[in-house]
Amino acid sequence: MPRTTGFAIPTTTEDGAPIPRSPGKPYAPRNLADRIVLTPGADPSREMAVAFRTDTAQTTAQAQIAVSVDGPTLEEQARTVSGITLPIDSSYGPALYHQLRFTNLTPDTVYAYRVKGAAGWSEWYQFRTAAAQAKPFRFLYLGDVQNGILTYASRVIRQAYLSHGDIRLTVHAGDLVGQRDDLDHDDEWGEWNQAGGYNYASVPQLPATGNHEYADLILPDGTESRVLGPYWHAQFALPKNGADPVKATTYFVDYQGVRFIVLDGTAAIDLGSMQQQTAWLDSTLASSKAKWNVVLFHQPVFTCARPKDTAKIKAAWKPVFEARKVDLVLQGHDHCYARLTSEAGREASAKARADGSIQGPVYLVSVTGSKMYGLNNRARTQPDRTAEATELYQIVDVDGASLKFRTYTASGRLYDGFDLAKGTDGRNRLSEIAEPKIAERFCSGPRDAGGSQTIGPDGGKCAAEFKD
Repeated sequence: MPRTTGFAIPTTTEDGAPIPRSPGKPYAPRNLADRIVLTPGADPSREMAVAFRTDTAQTTAQAQIAVSVDGPTLEEQARTVSGITLPIDSSYGPALYHQLRFTNLTPDTVYAYRVKGAAGWSEWYQFRTAAAQAKPFRFLYLGDVQNGILTYASRVIRQAYLSHGDIRLTVHAGDLVGQRDDLDHDDEWGEWNQAGGYNYASVPQLPATGNHEYADLILPDGTESRVLGPYWHAQFALPKNGADPVKATTYFVDYQGVRFIVLDGTAAIDLGSMQQQTAWLDSTLASSKAKWNVVLFHQPVFTCARPKDTAKIKAAWKPVFEARKVDLVLQGHDHCYARLTSEAGREASAKARADGSIQGPVYLVSVTGSKMYGLNNRARTQPDRTAEATELYQIVDVDGASLKFRTYTASGRLYDGFDLAKGTDGRNRLSEIAEPKIAERFCSGPRDAGGSQTIGPDGGKCAAEFKD
């Protein structure tokens, strides 16, 4: 396993100021399990995994699992599962993270499980395994949570689960936390887990790494590199079917007719794994028998905030997406919203739809947390729809040859949406939805010294900062 100890615990922000802490320091490890996160196996019809944290008194990873019943007798048929234990050094002192895999499960079946701390068992959590074949299901897509995690992002996450029942998967497009951007790093992970609560323990989570999952590393020769932070290895028990040498952060999962492929843009750009990831991406798409293929990573091919697109990713991965007929490309990083179907722009995309032409892949960028970037000079003409200074979540419904994509604001208002219909040739036709949407959201008013407009789409201060 990659190391999870020996990392320097930061006490100051990148600007040198004392690093803030969550009020009351509420995230110290205890003798009961917390930070319980469910993740899928590569075949989630037969395998799931769970990671959780305790204090150092619980030295072994233990869980119980049983097929769910309708009375209070789960423990009678429960079997005990053991796993691995990883130490973590944090600002709260030493803690232990535990990981277990539930294998040989029955497809499309409700299971209950609980995990052990030194003082006793957790409550029972329930999940349903995937069906062994294609079957309709719903998943949730979240952009960067990263900042204002408990204060702001939590309401967006909870609104999604509250308003759209039976979400079977949640996919995260990187920068789940800020890596001491504006809060102690252990507090960030505490807030991230609290924001999702029991939903993260009951619904399998598919995370991608962002640049903020990495820490800066100064090499012996004085050059700067990156190292994956210790919490990633500990917090997520992910499939080990990814690309060498980044098996900790790349993987794929087949879920009821959809192949989800997770890439690591930071390792590709900064750590020299672009070639290996590109070859793995191509072969993983080539071997896919799924009707739908969804790719998830952080740095976007087409940016809605930065002056230039992500050149290295665009050159390496975009041709593979197009050649292998990828359906959705889900991204984050830009702290704005964009849906793009044609590099030539929204007018060309609209004409293609009107002519009944094939379109795809559909490139999405979204943001869930409170950090916002201003739109660049292409954002109002190239993507089909954009948003500025807006927290969002996305609900995707897959049903046979139909895929329905809907974007909602933090308060649950419909902001964007489209339907994909897959033909017998495997190509998609996209149709805009007839459902009423709110108007596109932009900042307005005079610009400040940094180039950002000053009036936000809700009438107050514009929260979006210009990204140069």
